[in-house]
Amino acid sequence: MSPLFPALTEALADPDGTAAHRSALRFGDRSLTYGELAATAAPLAARVGEAGRIAVWATPTLETAVAVVAALLAGVPAVPLNPKSGGSELGHIVADSTPALVLAAPDDQLPDALASLARVDVDIDIDARETGPASPALAPDTDHLADELPALVVYTSGTTGPPKGAVIPRRAVATTLDALADAWQWTGDDVLVHGLPLFHVHGLILGILGPLRRGGSVRHLGRFETAGVTRELTDGATMLFGVPTMYHRIAESLPDDPALAKALGRARLLVSGSAALPVHDHERIAEATGRRVIERYGMTETLMNTSVRADGEPRAGTVGVPLPGVELRLTEEDGRTVLDAYDGESVGEIQVRGPNLFTEYLNRPDATAAAFTEDGWFRTGDMAVRDPDGYVRIVGRKATDLIKSGGYKIGAGEIENALIEHPGVREAAVTGEPDADLGERIVAWIVPADTQSPPSASELADHVADRLAPHKRPRVVHYLAALPRNDMGKIMKRALAHD
Repeated sequence: MSPLFPALTEALADPDGTAAHRSALRFGDRSLTYGELAATAAPLAARVGEAGRIAVWATPTLETAVAVVAALLAGVPAVPLNPKSGGSELGHIVADSTPALVLAAPDDQLPDALASLARVDVDIDIDARETGPASPALAPDTDHLADELPALVVYTSGTTGPPKGAVIPRRAVATTLDALADAWQWTGDDVLVHGLPLFHVHGLILGILGPLRRGGSVRHLGRFETAGVTRELTDGATMLFGVPTMYHRIAESLPDDPALAKALGRARLLVSGSAALPVHDHERIAEATGRRVIERYGMTETLMNTSVRADGEPRAGTVGVPLPGVELRLTEEDGRTVLDAYDGESVGEIQVRGPNLFTEYLNRPDATAAAFTEDGWFRTGDMAVRDPDGYVRIVGRKATDLIKSGGYKIGAGEIENALIEHPGVREAAVTGEPDADLGERIVAWIVPADTQSPPSASELADHVADRLAPHKRPRVVHYLAALPRNDMGKIMKRALAHD
């Protein structure tokens, strides 16, 4: 297999060459060129090379990026740990993944759940670094490392039980990033800005490893702020990655922030992921900036499956078409392929197959077997429809967003988008609850724009019925101050259902 990071490999081989002086990583006022990254990561890789698996305390810092790169150079699987996880969850992950040690920044205070692990500090001396060749004992990122060698073990959110560790091979990382390069025309000249957490696929694999594989650079905001987005896009950044919560804040800020609008208008690509971006926010951003946000669709277990292409139609409410190398189909509950899969109406579960898939759930052969069909298709649990030209529209999760009401299969996502188009609605979520007559009735959870004068339930029902169909109108409406969300901005619907 070719190296995961050609520019870094080149910098290791020729520390005085052109590649070594290219900007690689910047977090605030701290940065590393490819030569400096090589000089920092290669000795660390040599130090951890005998470990079977290592944990990384994944704060949004330069140290986290260096730690993961070092693990990949050494061919050692990295387990990113969410610093916001509670002690019981961290204890489960450590017991399940059995890392030999944990990498962290020198000033990080680690919780008691990690006390049993040997600690290695990622020490980046910004003032005293000198580029140099890798340790002779290290053969960094070389072809002999097999495609199926694990690169990362990323733990799922665990909404239906303890988190499961998805083992992601190097082959999946490389093929996903190369497929996105094809879809987004992503090159080494691009400069990516984002403020995403680094313990998950979006922020770490796409947002850090993606630029490094292209030989480009990334500027991490530390924490998301619209002022940081304005600053970096004005200063030459070409791409922005975010989740819907971030783009919603951008959309809310645009009317009073002409500098932000101008900066977003300069961007080559605005990408949203991890959850559906409401159509209303799409339109507000496009109107103010002249740029349309594109969406992509992926999971921990599959990395990226589909995307709107940079040279395609940026159609709001869709996640585009399958990426190169990815097969995608919609299936009925009995496993049969949906007959009218391209009619834009027939709902089915997405199943995917391709080199982007994980290899297994760590220590869970039962869960791994249940996740795949006999012929190798991964059951995503996501429900979607496909337009006649192949564009995919996600309508929700099978477990929480597929509502069977009055003989219809209804996706919660399209109702949520319709509700958000109402001027009196700031945020919306839709669930189903048992109904003796309909089987399930549609329930809307609304954050009103004006808490003193929220739209009535009948007004919202008529609003949805006018835009979609009468059988898709909500029968019950609850009003909330805020919707419960996880660290990636996804609405936690199980918390709503048990409110």
